[in-house]
Amino acid sequence: MIGERLRLLREQKRLSQTDIERRTGLLRNYISRVENNQTIPSVGTLQKMAQGLGVPLYWLLYEGPQPPELPKRTLAHQASGRDGWGISGEDARFLTKLRRCLSRMTPPDRSLLMAVVSLRSKQNAHRDLKSH
Repeated sequence: MIGERLRLLREQKRLSQTDIERRTGLLRNYISRVENNQTIPSVGTLQKMAQGLGVPLYWLLYEGPQPPELPKRTLAHQASGRDGWGISGEDARFLTKLRRCLSRMTPPDRSLLMAVVSLRSKQNAHRDLKSH
C-alpha cells in the first residue's frame, strides 16, 4: 500500500523516479522496487521519500482514498511562538520553490549559499542597528 501511495504522490507532482533519486539520494531502481511493493522501506527511508516529495511523513502512512489535510498551524509552531511564515499563501509557494531549488544543489553549493545568506543577514542587522 505504501508503494502505491508513493507512486501516486510522485505522479501527482509530475516527478520521475530519477527526480526522487536526485532529491533523496536513493537509487532509482530501489525507488522502483518500493513502488512495486517488492521491498519494504525503513521509516528513515520513508522520511527521505516524504521530504523528496515535499509532503509530511504521515501522508505516506494514512488510510483512506485522500491524504489528510495539513493542520493550519502545527503544535510546534504554536509552542515556539513562530508566526507561521511559509505555511500558506505566497510564502508557502516561495518556500516550496526554494526547497525544490535547494534539493537540486550539491551540499558544497548549499553551504556556500548559506554562508552568503548568513553574511547578508548580518549586514542587514548591522545596518538596521545603525539606523535606530
